[in-house]
Amino acid sequence: MRNHPAYWAFIAHRASGLGLALFLPLHFLALGLAIEGEARLETFIRWTDNPLVKLAETILMGLLAVHLAGGLRLLLLEFAGLTQGQQNAIAASFGFAMALALVFLVVSF
Repeated sequence: MRNHPAYWAFIAHRASGLGLALFLPLHFLALGLAIEGEARLETFIRWTDNPLVKLAETILMGLLAVHLAGGLRLLLLEFAGLTQGQQNAIAASFGFAMALALVFLVVSF
């Protein structure tokens, strides 16, 4: 059933988790620069003002929102015992995720 919305929600949840995991080394690099000294961290922070980095941050927030929404969907399905309306739950969770990503995009620029 690869055309079922639950399958695509599963794929999105896994892909967003993978994307977040790939981001972690960059996050640890930034933390390491903070430990090394103020000048190195300041250079990194100035680099983050680049519009491409802002776009990447927006994509990252979208991945985080999708992963959060997917996790919430799974919790709802497991603990609430929802069997009917799963497509609505999936659509609502992704709508929520995209709304969060758009809010971040507006606030970051």
